[in-house]
Amino acid sequence: MIKIKDILKILPHRYPFLLVDKVIEIEPGKKAVGLKNVTINEPFFQGHFPGEPIMPGVLILEAMAQVGGVLLLSMTGNEGKLAYFGGMDNVRFRKPVHPGDTLIMEVEIIKTKGNAGKVKATAKVEGKLVAEGEFIFMLVERAEPYEEVEKVTSKER
Repeated sequence: MIKIKDILKILPHRYPFLLVDKVIEIEPGKKAVGLKNVTINEPFFQGHFPGEPIMPGVLILEAMAQVGGVLLLSMTGNEGKLAYFGGMDNVRFRKPVHPGDTLIMEVEIIKTKGNAGKVKATAKVEGKLVAEGEFIFMLVERAEPYEEVEKVTSKER
């Protein structure tokens, strides 16, 4: 299992764009299962179908891609790199995702070659398929070691 503290070390994403709460299962080089608790407090629910809030499909895809990034970056030799999202194939949305749902994302490596990788991902809620697709990544070296960006308050601006 990879908890949020360690996901923050692997992925450069931060709130509100970090869409994985934990990775509950991982076989480096093979597959990973990630989890996202979808809450009404998510900022996108304010404007995405008020009165009938659903999680935007592009954010479901991003959550799936982030689990894929964790999987690829957990492989030997990829530590400390960045996983750039390069493309999607065969994407389908099957059911809406609502506040209160737990999104379970299963990602499996299709192939890796050099600094490129392709994964197949599914997202489920209560065992029912809500989205699926294939994602292509490019792995690149970080320009410099990642450092946490300090928050600047309005008084400091």
